[in-house]
Amino acid sequence: MKTIKLIYPLAFALAITLATTGCHNHKAVGVTPIPGSRSGMVGDNNNANTLPSGDKLGSDNNANANGIPVASADTFDNMNEDRAALAAYTIHFAFDSAAIKSAEKSNLESVASALKSDANAKLLIEGNCDDRGTEEYNRSLGERRALAAREALAKDGVDPSRIRTISYGKDKPADPGHDEAAWAKNRRDDFVLLHPKTGV
Repeated sequence: MKTIKLIYPLAFALAITLATTGCHNHKAVGVTPIPGSRSGMVGDNNNANTLPSGDKLGSDNNANANGIPVASADTFDNMNEDRAALAAYTIHFAFDSAAIKSAEKSNLESVASALKSDANAKLLIEGNCDDRGTEEYNRSLGERRALAAREALAKDGVDPSRIRTISYGKDKPADPGHDEAAWAKNRRDDFVLLHPKTGV
């Protein structure tokens, strides 16, 4: 009987402890678009809501933490994709990094120049990862990579409301291999030029 009287308070104390600490570290960090869907997926890693510059990620509502306007999804409806126009300017990243390498800055300048020369064009930045890591982690990392390029283009004078980002995580590899040569090609941002459909 004394044993039963001791078990109930211990079980209660354990339940309270688990309830207050069990999910303490799992915080939503922002929605990363899932290809082919308007719904989102939450990434979960320690730096998922921070760009390499240390700035906070924005959401697709109004502006990011720096007050940079964020593009509305509606303004990108009814646009024609031109994947070939900027295909030569894909940028690549180091393993587990969203920092833009200095060797890639000339590609970003070329993308910025293309957008500045065509006021009607918009841009879709697709963030990609290699196949290591969980799906959730790679979605979040792909989004940070896309947003890092968007931030760099905004600093180069491109109106950020003309730029939309999406993360494909590890779902769209440029090279299906499973070695460093393939992984290096897959850690990338692709740039897709968007033009308004005529007659719409």
